[in-house]
Amino acid sequence: MNLYRPGSIPKRIMERAEALPEGTPLCPKGFLDLGNRAAVDQAFSRLVREGRLLRICQGVHMRPEPSPYGPLPPDVDQAISRLATLWGETIVPNGGQAANNLRLITQVPIRPVYWTSGRDRRLLFGRLPVTLLHETRWKLLLPGRLSGMVLRALAFLGPHETRDALRSIATYLKEADIAELLEARPALPTSIAGPISEVLAHA
Repeated sequence: MNLYRPGSIPKRIMERAEALPEGTPLCPKGFLDLGNRAAVDQAFSRLVREGRLLRICQGVHMRPEPSPYGPLPPDVDQAISRLATLWGETIVPNGGQAANNLRLITQVPIRPVYWTSGRDRRLLFGRLPVTLLHETRWKLLLPGRLSGMVLRALAFLGPHETRDALRSIATYLKEADIAELLEARPALPTSIAGPISEVLAHA
Protein backbone atom coordinates (compact mmCIF):
# COMPACT_ATOMS: atom_id res chain seq x y z
CA MET A 1 0.00 0.00 0.00
CA ASN A 2 1.31 3.45 -0.95
CA LEU A 3 1.41 5.62 2.15
CA TYR A 4 2.79 8.71 0.43
CA ARG A 5 0.71 11.58 -0.92
CA PRO A 6 1.26 12.58 -4.56
CA GLY A 7 3.91 15.30 -4.80
CA SER A 8 5.32 14.74 -1.31
CA ILE A 9 8.44 12.80 -2.27
CA PRO A 10 10.42 15.74 -3.77
CA LYS A 11 9.70 17.81 -0.67
CA ARG A 12 10.89 15.06 1.64
CA ILE A 13 14.02 14.49 -0.44
CA MET A 14 14.91 18.18 -0.15
CA GLU A 15 14.22 18.21 3.58
CA ARG A 16 16.81 15.48 4.01
CA ALA A 17 19.23 17.04 1.52
CA GLU A 18 19.16 20.40 3.28
CA ALA A 19 20.03 18.77 6.60
CA LEU A 20 23.22 17.19 5.19
CA PRO A 21 26.71 18.75 4.90
CA GLU A 22 27.83 20.42 1.67
CA GLY A 23 28.87 17.98 -1.05
CA THR A 24 27.03 14.99 0.38
CA PRO A 25 26.11 12.54 -2.41
CA LEU A 26 22.38 11.90 -2.76
CA CYS A 27 21.49 8.61 -4.43
CA PRO A 28 17.93 7.57 -5.30
CA LYS A 29 18.57 4.12 -3.82
CA GLY A 30 19.02 5.79 -0.44
CA PHE A 31 15.49 7.21 -0.52
CA LEU A 32 13.43 4.12 -1.29
CA ASP A 33 11.71 4.39 2.09
CA LEU A 34 9.84 7.35 0.56
CA GLY A 35 8.32 5.39 -2.32
CA ASN A 36 9.01 2.84 -5.03
CA ARG A 37 12.03 3.21 -7.32
CA ALA A 38 10.08 4.74 -10.21
CA ALA A 39 8.50 7.38 -7.97
CA VAL A 40 11.82 8.27 -6.35
CA ASP A 41 13.57 8.49 -9.73
CA GLN A 42 10.83 10.78 -11.01
CA ALA A 43 11.17 12.97 -7.92
CA PHE A 44 14.93 13.31 -8.43
CA SER A 45 14.43 14.15 -12.11
CA ARG A 46 11.91 16.84 -11.17
CA LEU A 47 14.29 18.37 -8.63
CA VAL A 48 17.09 18.45 -11.21
CA ARG A 49 14.80 20.16 -13.75
CA GLU A 50 13.87 22.75 -11.12
CA GLY A 51 17.53 23.39 -10.31
CA ARG A 52 17.13 22.26 -6.72
CA LEU A 53 19.53 19.33 -7.19
CA LEU A 54 22.54 18.80 -9.45
CA ARG A 55 23.07 15.52 -11.27
CA ILE A 56 26.79 14.82 -10.77
CA CYS A 57 26.83 11.52 -12.64
CA GLN A 58 24.52 8.57 -13.15
CA GLY A 59 22.84 7.76 -9.85
CA VAL A 60 24.52 10.55 -7.86
CA HIS A 61 23.12 14.01 -7.10
CA MET A 62 24.16 16.87 -4.83
CA ARG A 63 22.48 19.95 -3.43
CA PRO A 64 23.66 23.30 -4.85
CA GLU A 65 24.80 25.85 -2.30
CA PRO A 66 23.09 29.25 -1.93
CA SER A 67 25.12 32.39 -2.63
CA PRO A 68 24.45 36.09 -3.33
CA TYR A 69 24.86 35.21 -7.02
CA GLY A 70 22.42 32.33 -6.98
CA PRO A 71 22.88 28.59 -6.38
CA LEU A 72 26.43 27.32 -6.88
CA PRO A 73 27.82 23.76 -7.11
CA PRO A 74 29.34 22.40 -3.89
CA ASP A 75 33.08 22.69 -3.28
CA VAL A 76 34.64 20.16 -5.65
CA ASP A 77 37.41 18.92 -3.33
CA GLN A 78 34.93 18.40 -0.51
CA ALA A 79 32.47 16.65 -2.81
CA ILE A 80 35.18 14.40 -4.27
CA SER A 81 36.22 13.37 -0.76
CA ARG A 82 32.65 12.32 -0.01
CA LEU A 83 32.37 10.46 -3.31
CA ALA A 84 35.56 8.55 -2.49
CA THR A 85 33.91 7.38 0.73
CA LEU A 86 30.68 6.49 -1.07
CA TRP A 87 32.47 4.42 -3.72
CA GLY A 88 35.15 2.98 -1.44
CA GLU A 89 37.92 4.40 -3.61
CA THR A 90 41.06 6.45 -3.20
CA ILE A 91 40.68 9.69 -5.15
CA VAL A 92 43.42 12.35 -5.18
CA PRO A 93 44.26 15.48 -7.21
CA ASN A 94 46.33 14.58 -10.27
CA GLY A 95 50.09 15.02 -10.52
CA GLY A 96 49.90 18.29 -12.46
CA GLN A 97 47.79 19.84 -9.72
CA ALA A 98 50.18 18.48 -7.09
CA ALA A 99 53.18 19.97 -8.92
CA ASN A 100 51.40 23.32 -9.15
CA ASN A 101 50.50 23.23 -5.44
CA LEU A 102 54.18 22.62 -4.63
CA ARG A 103 55.20 25.48 -6.97
CA LEU A 104 57.22 23.13 -9.15
CA ILE A 105 55.31 24.32 -12.21
CA THR A 106 53.41 27.53 -12.89
CA GLN A 107 50.73 26.14 -15.20
CA VAL A 108 47.32 26.02 -13.59
CA PRO A 109 45.13 23.13 -14.80
CA ILE A 110 42.11 24.48 -16.69
CA ARG A 111 39.74 21.72 -15.64
CA PRO A 112 39.96 19.57 -12.51
CA VAL A 113 41.35 16.07 -13.02
CA TYR A 114 41.64 13.54 -10.21
CA TRP A 115 43.35 10.16 -10.06
CA THR A 116 41.32 7.27 -8.67
CA SER A 117 41.65 3.63 -7.76
CA GLY A 118 38.27 3.10 -9.42
CA ARG A 119 37.21 3.36 -13.03
CA ASP A 120 37.41 6.40 -15.28
CA ARG A 121 34.45 8.74 -14.82
CA ARG A 122 33.26 12.11 -16.02
CA LEU A 123 31.43 14.22 -13.44
CA LEU A 124 29.58 17.48 -13.92
CA PHE A 125 29.36 20.11 -11.19
CA GLY A 126 26.93 22.54 -12.74
CA ARG A 127 28.83 23.63 -15.85
CA LEU A 128 32.22 22.49 -14.56
CA PRO A 129 33.36 19.10 -15.91
CA VAL A 130 35.55 17.05 -13.56
CA THR A 131 37.45 14.00 -14.79
CA LEU A 132 38.41 10.94 -12.74
CA LEU A 133 41.17 8.81 -14.27
CA HIS A 134 42.16 5.36 -13.05
CA GLU A 135 45.80 5.26 -11.96
CA THR A 136 48.27 2.71 -10.65
CA ARG A 137 48.43 2.05 -6.92
CA TRP A 138 51.74 3.79 -6.15
CA LYS A 139 50.51 7.09 -7.55
CA LEU A 140 47.64 7.03 -5.03
CA LEU A 141 49.72 6.37 -1.93
CA LEU A 142 49.47 8.64 1.12
CA PRO A 143 46.20 10.40 0.23
CA GLY A 144 45.67 13.70 1.99
CA ARG A 145 49.34 13.90 3.00
CA LEU A 146 52.03 16.31 1.81
CA SER A 147 54.24 13.30 1.15
CA GLY A 148 51.57 11.90 -1.16
CA MET A 149 51.37 15.22 -3.00
CA VAL A 150 55.14 15.00 -3.52
CA LEU A 151 54.86 11.50 -5.01
CA ARG A 152 52.16 12.62 -7.43
CA ALA A 153 54.14 15.68 -8.47
CA LEU A 154 57.19 13.50 -9.15
CA ALA A 155 55.06 11.10 -11.20
CA PHE A 156 53.88 14.04 -13.30
CA LEU A 157 57.33 15.61 -13.76
CA GLY A 158 59.05 12.40 -14.83
CA PRO A 159 62.45 10.88 -13.99
CA HIS A 160 64.61 13.62 -15.53
CA GLU A 161 63.27 16.27 -13.14
CA THR A 162 62.87 14.15 -9.99
CA ARG A 163 66.15 15.07 -8.28
CA ASP A 164 65.86 18.80 -8.92
CA ALA A 165 62.26 18.79 -7.72
CA LEU A 166 63.16 16.97 -4.51
CA ARG A 167 66.01 19.38 -3.81
CA SER A 168 63.65 22.29 -4.38
CA ILE A 169 61.08 21.12 -1.84
CA ALA A 170 63.32 19.30 0.67
CA THR A 171 63.84 22.42 2.77
CA TYR A 172 60.19 22.67 3.80
CA LEU A 173 59.45 18.97 4.21
CA LYS A 174 59.06 17.99 7.85
CA GLU A 175 60.74 14.93 9.33
CA ALA A 176 57.42 13.07 9.23
CA ASP A 177 56.99 13.84 5.52
CA ILE A 178 60.50 12.60 4.74
CA ALA A 179 59.95 9.46 6.83
CA GLU A 180 56.74 8.69 4.89
CA LEU A 181 58.50 9.11 1.54
CA LEU A 182 61.38 6.89 2.62
CA GLU A 183 58.97 4.25 3.92
CA ALA A 184 57.08 4.27 0.61
CA ARG A 185 60.18 3.42 -1.48
CA PRO A 186 59.49 -0.34 -1.83
CA ALA A 187 56.22 0.45 -3.63
CA LEU A 188 57.75 3.03 -5.99
CA PRO A 189 59.47 2.66 -9.36
CA THR A 190 63.27 2.80 -9.16
CA SER A 191 63.32 6.09 -11.06
CA ILE A 192 61.63 7.74 -8.08
CA ALA A 193 62.75 5.54 -5.16
CA GLY A 194 66.43 6.09 -6.05
CA PRO A 195 66.35 9.90 -6.04
CA ILE A 196 64.29 9.89 -2.82
CA SER A 197 67.08 7.90 -1.18
CA GLU A 198 69.81 10.13 -2.59
CA VAL A 199 68.21 13.45 -1.75
CA LEU A 200 66.18 12.77 1.39
CA ALA A 201 67.86 9.91 3.28
CA HIS A 202 70.28 12.33 4.94
CA ALA A 203 68.19 15.49 4.76
